[in-house]
Amino acid sequence: MPLLAALMADHSRIAFLASRAEPAQQALAALVAAHGQCVPEVADVLCVLGGDGFMLQTLHRYGHLRLPVFGMKLGTVGFLMNQYRAEDLPARLAAAEPAVLRPLEMTAITESGASVSLLAYNEVSLLRQTRQTAHLCIELNDRERLDELICDGVMVATPAGSTAYNFSAHGPILPLGSNVIALTPIAAFRPRRWRGAVLRSDTRVRMRILDPDKRPVSVTADSHEVRDVIEVTVRESRDQTVTLLFDPEHNLEERILNEQFLS
Repeated sequence: MPLLAALMADHSRIAFLASRAEPAQQALAALVAAHGQCVPEVADVLCVLGGDGFMLQTLHRYGHLRLPVFGMKLGTVGFLMNQYRAEDLPARLAAAEPAVLRPLEMTAITESGASVSLLAYNEVSLLRQTRQTAHLCIELNDRERLDELICDGVMVATPAGSTAYNFSAHGPILPLGSNVIALTPIAAFRPRRWRGAVLRSDTRVRMRILDPDKRPVSVTADSHEVRDVIEVTVRESRDQTVTLLFDPEHNLEERILNEQFLS
């Protein structure tokens, strides 16, 4: 039985969340008038109106509630969203197929000695802060694999995020449920031929910044940035998950597969 079929038969409580864009706000008003509104903390499902950026904001804000999330595209990019239709929402929710995503856990140490921990549902990206290229050392499970990577940056991407910034940087597209993550360089200068790696999802990736005074580096977990880092550790979360819901005819697994055949 689909994830929400039993709940929707019992009149599930829906929390509608919308971006500030006018189309999303208009849709919010129409859906609340038709189905009512409740706060996320007492909802059975979140219905997100906007684009992928707003979806990621919602996951960061409410992911701890462990509620299923059904997005409808009313923004610029909507890879994580369903098409917007105001009608038949309860039936769509009841028939929706789940995609369980496991985020990355990132811990960054800054030059001041501060430790910052964040989640990333798409990717963790290290980027140079100035015109100077970044010089990085990469360790996997405490074993050094690259003693010096000279580049604009490097990222670790989840399967769900592999079609986004990772793919634009010529990283691989990863199938959902493949239990792997992508380690992808951004404009690598040395080693020039290194194109990254596909790693087991339980790999602990540690990136140390060489010469951080001359070559400062920032790190971004989805849209959350930490500047002047000297070390970043990334691994897939062992206990955090989020469930996205998709219309059966256009589920997330099929979308990721289709991306691999687009020219």
